[in-house]
Amino acid sequence: MQRRTIVIIGGGVAGSMLAVQLTRLPGGPWPLDVLLVETRPHLGPGTAYSNNRPEWLLNVRSGGMSAFPDEPDHFVDWLQQHGIDNCPNGFCPRQTYGRYLSSLVEDTLAQPAANGVRVQWLNTRAVAAEPAAHGCALHVILADGRRVAADTVVLALGNFPPPMPVQPADSYRQHPHFHANPWAPEALSSIRPDESVLLVGTGLTALDTLVALHKQRHRAPILAVSRHGHWPAPHASKPVVPYPNYYADKLAGLRTVTEVLRAVRRQVALGVTEGFDWRAVLDAPRPDFGRIWAAWPREEQQRFLRHLATRWSTLRHRNPPANAAILTELLDSGQLQVHHGCVQQIEPRGEQLAVELRHRTQHSWLVADHVVLCTGPLMDYQHINDPLVTSLRNGGLLVPDALRLGIRTNAAGALLNQDGQASECLYTLGSALRPLWFESTAVPELRRQAADLAATLAQRFTSSNGQLPSALRFVS
Repeated sequence: MQRRTIVIIGGGVAGSMLAVQLTRLPGGPWPLDVLLVETRPHLGPGTAYSNNRPEWLLNVRSGGMSAFPDEPDHFVDWLQQHGIDNCPNGFCPRQTYGRYLSSLVEDTLAQPAANGVRVQWLNTRAVAAEPAAHGCALHVILADGRRVAADTVVLALGNFPPPMPVQPADSYRQHPHFHANPWAPEALSSIRPDESVLLVGTGLTALDTLVALHKQRHRAPILAVSRHGHWPAPHASKPVVPYPNYYADKLAGLRTVTEVLRAVRRQVALGVTEGFDWRAVLDAPRPDFGRIWAAWPREEQQRFLRHLATRWSTLRHRNPPANAAILTELLDSGQLQVHHGCVQQIEPRGEQLAVELRHRTQHSWLVADHVVLCTGPLMDYQHINDPLVTSLRNGGLLVPDALRLGIRTNAAGALLNQDGQASECLYTLGSALRPLWFESTAVPELRRQAADLAATLAQRFTSSNGQLPSALRFVS
């Protein structure tokens, strides 16, 4: 059986976990060469876990952060093996988790896996992909000019930077005190303790920025602006007692947002009277969140996105107790002030920046020495200008979804064309699957997707008996 090539574009969490899962496929030998295309200096951590700030903590306890769905204690065991004490309240620094991910993928690079799979890292960027002349295959074009023939290509592109809050952005984007990416190395180190800061957003990224400023002993005023002004809810100080999953009895078959919302509220109220923490009740049907989302017609999905998605995110994606304490301290002292409204305009005023807000019918201006963009990532693949995405989109191989959340795929992650037919050789996982499952960025979802996709790819090669289909085609 001839060796086959799987090209994984993106070496962050999702792409690295997939590569590791392929090396763990049972049986074998598997004649598979896995090429990880990643331009960053390290595989595994991605943007979220490759920082050098120990104050930035995981927002899930270490017991829930294993890279493998069938080995829930894998990360905790790794901590013990490396002499790292379990972190305060169970929330480890993200850079520690980045080391964990790097160690997993580095082991796959050292030598061929026991099952015959070989992994190689191409430290460059993929700029285009196009169908090969024959067979179900693609040619991946790299930034250095090389062309790589792939039997299967997997897009593990992660999150793209957030869109600018005001277009056109020419007047403020290049201003030295406008920070478009607070996670970039040294992005916040230029902010002096006596300079005022305005945060656009009040989610987890804004909390990261607050924690970093607090660590830097920032003493000047901090302003935060968002439409609703909701901050992520805090985790309980200790692990909560799990609540039984009530999806099958209470949520299965519900086809409106209102029905699901009422059912969850009733269950939370019942659980609290029984002595359970509300967080445990809300988290109980987590394995089935994707099925709840998929059961809603598009109109209901749109209703959820308009009215509840932000509030859901603040309740579902919580922050560690240490971060919650810093937030409370800054709010109680008055150093942090929250303003409700949508950003209408940003304009430079010398070394400062002025931000115009609209709240209902009222307009106001806020002025600060620095403005930090803390909104969510760009999810609309119709407006993502990455060369690879543009190439696939123009070639009809990638179709953005109607809700502007990601890419149209089938349940296995195979990309769909305009007619709804699934590609045999082009897949994705991670954040691009938001249209399918909505919740598709946290480690518990990514590790499950990586394991499932590895099994899917293995089945595909097995069912073809090592022979590629005779022509590039789509199947339903």
